[in-house]
Amino acid sequence: MKDKIISRDNERLKSVRRIRDGKTPGTIFIEGVRLAEEVLRSTIAVNECFVSGDFANANRKTALIDEMNRRGISISEVDANIFPSISDTANSQGIVLIGKRPADSKAQIEKSLHDSALVIFLHEIGDPANLGAVLRTAEAAGVAGVVISRDSADVFSSRALRASMGSSLRVPIWEGADFSEVILWSNEHGLRTTAADVSSKIPYSQIDWLRPRLLIFGSEAHGLGGDIIEHIDEVTYIPMENNVESLNLAVSCGVILFEANRQRQITGYRIG
Repeated sequence: MKDKIISRDNERLKSVRRIRDGKTPGTIFIEGVRLAEEVLRSTIAVNECFVSGDFANANRKTALIDEMNRRGISISEVDANIFPSISDTANSQGIVLIGKRPADSKAQIEKSLHDSALVIFLHEIGDPANLGAVLRTAEAAGVAGVVISRDSADVFSSRALRASMGSSLRVPIWEGADFSEVILWSNEHGLRTTAADVSSKIPYSQIDWLRPRLLIFGSEAHGLGGDIIEHIDEVTYIPMENNVESLNLAVSCGVILFEANRQRQITGYRIG
C-alpha cells in the first residue's frame, strides 16, 4: 500500500469526491465489498483503490486486497476517521475503487438481436435507484440490452451501481439516446415498439412476447406522454386490484419480462 492518508484535504481524496459526485467524466466510483468483487470479475479497468484504516482482515476482504495487489492496482489506506468523507453510504464497508467508465454498448446490443430478442428502453428515469434496480431485473430476465434516454439518471453513478448489484457492469447499455433515434433504430432492426402505460386496455399477458420487441418504460412520476405513445406500435398495462394505481418501476419491468420469459419457455424461444 501507499503511505497512509491522514488529511481529508489530501488532493487525491478531493479527486475521489469529485468522481463520487459525478464531476469527473470517464470515471466511476465503486463502493463496498460486493461491488468491488463484481468489478474485478468484469472487464472494467480499475485505476485505484482506497481502504479504511480499520478495513477488516476477514478472508473475503483479504482476497480482494490480494487480487488487486496481483493486478498492480494502487491501494491507499485512509485514516478511519476521514474515510467517511469519501464514502457515499451511511455505513461504509471501508473500500472504494475508482474505475474507468464502461464504453457505450449499442453495437453489442445489435449483435445480440435475434428473432425473439427483447430490449428495454428507459425514457427519462430520474431516480438512480430505480434505474439500477431495473438493470438488475433486466439481467435476471436475460434481455439483449438496455437503452437509456437523455435526461435520465446516470446509470453508473454510485447509487445506481449499488441498486443494480453489479448488473450494470454486465448488461449491454446504450446511454444518452434520443427518443426518435431509438424508435428509428428499433424499426431498422425489426423490433416492435411496446410501451407499458396505464392508458392501455391490453393486459401484458395478452401480448405476443415471442416477437422481437423494444419494451419502453417512462418514469414513475410522469409515465409516457401522449406525444410519445402515438409513435409506439403497441401499448400494454398490468391489471391491478384494490384501487392500486401503479407499481414500482422495477417491479413493473419484472412482471412483464418474466411473462415474456414464461411464453418463451413454453415454446423454447429465448429472451436475450
